[in-house]
Amino acid sequence: MKWISLFVASVALIISGCSSRGSQQWAPPLAVPLQPTIQQEVQIARSTQLLLQDDLTPQQRSQLHFERGVYYDSLGLRELARYDFNQSLSINPAQPDIFNLLGVYFTQIGQFDAAYEAFDSTLELDPENKYAERNQAIALYYGGREDLALDAMTQHYQDDPSDPFRALWLYIIEMKTDKSAATKKLQQRYQDKNDLWGWDLVGLMLDKESEQQVFQNLPNGISGNTALAQRLTEAYFYLAKKHQLAGEYSEAIGLYKLALSFNVYDYVEHRYALLELGNIFKDLRQQSQNQ
Repeated sequence: MKWISLFVASVALIISGCSSRGSQQWAPPLAVPLQPTIQQEVQIARSTQLLLQDDLTPQQRSQLHFERGVYYDSLGLRELARYDFNQSLSINPAQPDIFNLLGVYFTQIGQFDAAYEAFDSTLELDPENKYAERNQAIALYYGGREDLALDAMTQHYQDDPSDPFRALWLYIIEMKTDKSAATKKLQQRYQDKNDLWGWDLVGLMLDKESEQQVFQNLPNGISGNTALAQRLTEAYFYLAKKHQLAGEYSEAIGLYKLALSFNVYDYVEHRYALLELGNIFKDLRQQSQNQ
């Protein structure tokens, strides 16, 4: 199966970068890529049947479109999800969560102006929406508006410095302007780390923790294939980003593909891995043309 070959490649990649000190070789934890569940399929079928009824109130129809869209999104069926979200908004425009998801979709396909408008709509309806704050800053980063992205992500990080993923994204954005200063600032944030698993990824980014340490610690505190797939998606995305920032594109490409392989469609790390791959290919094409 395809995912088995991906993991064989990942094991070889990670082992090659770590010293075994005479011990047996190790392998990162293995998760089966997520598959559609019976509950998801049943809920989609149920919502579809209910939407065929003529006696629904506008509010009920809007809610059913939203719920079906969420299930489509969790399965990676984003065009179907976007259709349902737009149908829901046409009935009830005051839905910040939908605008946030649409903003992420627009970011993924490079329609940044539409993404900014969607996130603005979310924050107008729900000024405390932390997901929209982060996603808007990320969209500004990918859209090449580094100064605005830095301001937005700095504020987002300051609202909760204990969140390792806020620290990671702030570092990624800061790296666009001053790599040395970005590393020093992340080192300072790492000193105040807590027990949240994401700080292992910060340590990995700073070379304070080895790849082997991070992957050995990864299953701690969780159980089940879904949770493991989610953490592996995060780990491979940020490890790929580390290699990408270092100009190690071959390693980054393989790791982004691994982040995609678990089918954790509703995680931003999965959502943006394809975008990062596209950016790498653009950079490599530009380098080839310059030579």
